[in-house]
Amino acid sequence: VHCYLFKEFSSTSGTTAVGTVTSRVTRNGNAVMEKDLLNHEDLAGDRGMVDDIFDETYREKEGPKPPLRYVWRNIILMSLLHLGAIFALTLIPSAKIQTLAWAVLCFVVSALGITAGSHRLWSHRSYKATLPLRIFLTIANSMAFQNDIYEWVRDHRVHHKFSETDADPHNAMRGFFFSHIGWLLVRKHPDVIEKGQKLDLSDIKADKVVMFQRRYYKPSVVLLCFTLPAVVPWYYWDESIVISFFIPVILRYAIGLNATWLVNSAAHMFGNRPYDQNINPRENPLVSLGALGEGFHNYHHTFPYDYSTSEFGWRFNLTTAFIDLMCLLGLASDRKKVSKEVILARKMRTGDGSHKSG
Repeated sequence: VHCYLFKEFSSTSGTTAVGTVTSRVTRNGNAVMEKDLLNHEDLAGDRGMVDDIFDETYREKEGPKPPLRYVWRNIILMSLLHLGAIFALTLIPSAKIQTLAWAVLCFVVSALGITAGSHRLWSHRSYKATLPLRIFLTIANSMAFQNDIYEWVRDHRVHHKFSETDADPHNAMRGFFFSHIGWLLVRKHPDVIEKGQKLDLSDIKADKVVMFQRRYYKPSVVLLCFTLPAVVPWYYWDESIVISFFIPVILRYAIGLNATWLVNSAAHMFGNRPYDQNINPRENPLVSLGALGEGFHNYHHTFPYDYSTSEFGWRFNLTTAFIDLMCLLGLASDRKKVSKEVILARKMRTGDGSHKSG
């Protein structure tokens, strides 16, 4: 049986069903062999990039690994941040309900700056955004304070292109702590720097909003990550300045960082692999809850060009709901989505079989 699946375009929904695929099925008694030949370069080319597709040709250099070089400034600042977050937890019973709600709102907005912004829009170009939406996501990204968009995209594309190798910035093969936070506390492996310099980031450089943020990143972080979240509760409903600073700023920022880091650590180690059992990333619903939908990681590394990072739509995936809302409002378009036929063929061919149990 020969089944051919092609790209389908829908002008009404604004969604592109991705799947330039040849799927061949042969039956021998009860045995079924299925192989789908997905042309990744064609699909990536539709987005104008190929640098988030895994590079099968990369080989780690032989010989001893370079010695660790600690970044003491980051070690001290991250230690102080987490100590401050622990102190902030003790202040929660004394905080006004408006302050707690404001902290949650700041968390969601800043998280969208990473998930819908630097990740799905700029790193993977899985959908298109109008200028007003790009400006909003850039503001939200500065509130998140996880490096400027240009740097975030560069590191994330390297992560996908050289996943679980020396060229991966947060290589999970180096352990949970390293992939979670340790990679920020030491100098990058030389291969990360070398491969990052060779990426084609012309699409990011051409985005004036992104380059404006890069130029004024430090003052934008001071204003949007630290000043605004603290001033609002203090000024508008007379919250104490200590609570205003430690809960909507320090605690919110620490939780946001760890939610993102769990995608690099827990979602590369714990969970099932229904789409590709030959790679480390896993499906982790708990991570998806904390990271607004980014925990469907086996799917995401199998199909990095899917705007939803999941086949399940809005389930545990607030970011997908947000992007869909933006499309409804005319602020986003051209969402890339992998067809159900391609997903099933991939599960049958390389998955661990866990999809059969639901």
